[in-house]
Amino acid sequence: MADPTGFLKYERQGPARRPIPLRLRDWNEVYEPFSREDTSVQAARCMDCGIPFCHQGCPLGNLIPEWNELVRLGRWDEASERLHATNNFPEFTGRLCPAPCEGACVLGIADDPVSIKLVEQEIGDWAVENGGLTPRPAAVATGRKVAVVGSGPAGLAAAQQLARAGHEVTVFERDGRIGGLMRYGIPEFKMDRSVLDRRLDQMRAEGVRFLTHCTVGADVSVADLRRRFDAIVLATGATVGRELRVAGRTLAGVHLAMEYLVGANRALEDAAPGARPNFPIDAGGKHVVIIGGGDTGADCYGTALRQGAASVTQLDIHLQPPPTRDASTPWPTYPLLLRTSAAHEEGGQRVFGVNSTSFKGSGTGPDGGPTGHVTGIDLVEGRRVPGGFVPTPGTERHLEADLVLLALGFVGPERAGLLDELGVDVTGRGTVARDDDYMTNMPGVFVAGDAGRGQSLIVWAIAEGRSAAAGVDAYLSGATALPDPVEPSAVALR
Repeated sequence: MADPTGFLKYERQGPARRPIPLRLRDWNEVYEPFSREDTSVQAARCMDCGIPFCHQGCPLGNLIPEWNELVRLGRWDEASERLHATNNFPEFTGRLCPAPCEGACVLGIADDPVSIKLVEQEIGDWAVENGGLTPRPAAVATGRKVAVVGSGPAGLAAAQQLARAGHEVTVFERDGRIGGLMRYGIPEFKMDRSVLDRRLDQMRAEGVRFLTHCTVGADVSVADLRRRFDAIVLATGATVGRELRVAGRTLAGVHLAMEYLVGANRALEDAAPGARPNFPIDAGGKHVVIIGGGDTGADCYGTALRQGAASVTQLDIHLQPPPTRDASTPWPTYPLLLRTSAAHEEGGQRVFGVNSTSFKGSGTGPDGGPTGHVTGIDLVEGRRVPGGFVPTPGTERHLEADLVLLALGFVGPERAGLLDELGVDVTGRGTVARDDDYMTNMPGVFVAGDAGRGQSLIVWAIAEGRSAAAGVDAYLSGATALPDPVEPSAVALR
């Protein structure tokens, strides 16, 4: 039984952020440590309500009231067991997930919701510090081999589940290190790479084999993959960035966000201790404009500030949301409200309700178009409407810029090579089509995560990796004991 008055006695609190002047000088995680005692107090705010809508908000079906109560009572080992029963990587989601569970928290109807994400991260970190990452290799090997293509959260979750079911799993990754966008797309100030690496060590001890610098369709043929493995899981992500097709897009200094972030993260990992990384795209001393108001844009924002940008401006086509839940997103839906990341506190500015109409360059071509290096952006104020943008006459203006980053999301997986050679069907949205068991039209070929769902959250990627693993296990073994967090009805809605 939960503390029936906890939510009345305690206010929502979280870890303090490190002082801005200090954190801008390094790439370490932004948040200060949070004590176990304070975490137990935050868990005590959970009401263990009769219908826990946080379950509905969590794609993984995390047993949130159960582990909140166990943390309140100081029974961390049991809390870890209940959390890991549904989530392979709670220390990832505790740092990176936007917490749709909190948007669905019953307490959030009239008060600040329970700090679910915080408690989740603290349980995950407690497990690491107290031997909770003991490898769990399968007791019996099935003799079946599974290839997982892609090592992001969906691929890693599928690989771990399948290895624990007794299958021989090999993860193919075209980059030089394992982790996908968790390693190369997420800045270290949001999640230190040691958090990822210790999980990879656990998976290796469970029998998962990782192959890096290995592009399926080039370094290993699709035919060879099909011949050597009994099943394939496609977890390649949705890596094709959404473009902004306006005059001047091809100017030097205009880049997709992932070109910038991936290069920065690689440089950080390759840099000698104490040396400034050799960033392929360096914001140092530049006026940086980020087009796109989401999390990727905020990651670019914090990265540019740490590189020493002269100024940083983030443009959002949407009007500024209200500070509290908007009426258009009533409880228990994910709330529309103004979200301020740690990066937004560190300097720079955000501009809402604007559309970028063209880029200006350092030169002019024969046709009058911009050439050379980008020097600025032409903007117009207005409002976003379904299918377009309505500009407000007389609000046109120019913004200086010598580095522009397009953080407009992703349109789907890359098709050339692997997907085309496999012959998998593609939906009208450009994602890989699959059935309720996550299998494509090609027998034995499954898909999980953004490649099948489209651009989404890390928590959805892990959930889909677990569900796809259940589908693979049933395909190979005739039945499965692996949990499937995503119901077929939910699959049909994606």
